[in-house]
Amino acid sequence: MKHLILLTCIFISMNVLAQKIVDLPYEESNNVKWSTAEREYYSDIWENEVVTNVSVPRLEVFEAEAPNGTSVIVAPGGGLYGLSIESEGRAVAKWLNKQGITAFVLKYRLVPTRIDGIKEITDEAATNPAKIGERVTPVLPLSVADGLAAITYVRTNANEMKLDPNKIGFMGFSAGGAVTMGVTFNYTEANRPNFIVPVYPWMTVMGEYSVPQDAPPMLLVCASDDPLGLAKPSTDLYSAWLTNGKNTGMHMYSKGGHGFGMKKQNLPSDNWIERFYEWALIEGLTLAKK
Repeated sequence: MKHLILLTCIFISMNVLAQKIVDLPYEESNNVKWSTAEREYYSDIWENEVVTNVSVPRLEVFEAEAPNGTSVIVAPGGGLYGLSIESEGRAVAKWLNKQGITAFVLKYRLVPTRIDGIKEITDEAATNPAKIGERVTPVLPLSVADGLAAITYVRTNANEMKLDPNKIGFMGFSAGGAVTMGVTFNYTEANRPNFIVPVYPWMTVMGEYSVPQDAPPMLLVCASDDPLGLAKPSTDLYSAWLTNGKNTGMHMYSKGGHGFGMKKQNLPSDNWIERFYEWALIEGLTLAKK
């Protein structure tokens, strides 16, 4: 039994590689209750490691060996029913670490589901897509609050971690992109991100929005052939920043689909994160690795 426990610990350590996991402060919700425990598993449907039923927000901390001061909070996607924790979370963090950027993978609160939330959202998308919107509506504000709490944590602990409190980015994928923009539309001076990177953001769930007066620089990434129809709302978001004279850039790939994250498809979209790094360098948001 001891050997089994040891092997399990080794597997978890190899899989995560986070230096520590931090519980974020949060307020209990009167409307959303969880009855199934948080679970991490490999989803055959998404062909990726996933996490479901997050009821307590946490940060997985990935510190760069030689931190250059820049940090990025990474919010994986998953329709708010799950988190694509590897392709849109830990793999992103490890890549950023190699550039000297400290990363924090955010496990924000999710829709309460049964044991396999990925199967649940897949079935509902096929039979009753309106139900997804109904279940997501009360949860999204909680997820956004978790994103704001994450920025507060990083900024509060920046000096201790050798980070610049004025170079904190927020990068989110799909539903994590909705969290990114929810953070952007609701920050205060204390928890404002210094730059944002919405990657195929789920903007249709956001409703009407206005560009903040002190909107942070934004780099938007998406693919024209996104099967969820997220390309047009992404270009609208880019245009809103541009029209209001805010610092913005966009990479809209002709092909890439949805949920590409760090997956390799032998397409130009495979290299989106390198384009992000180039943008961050030219904008002075990070330093070139030595």
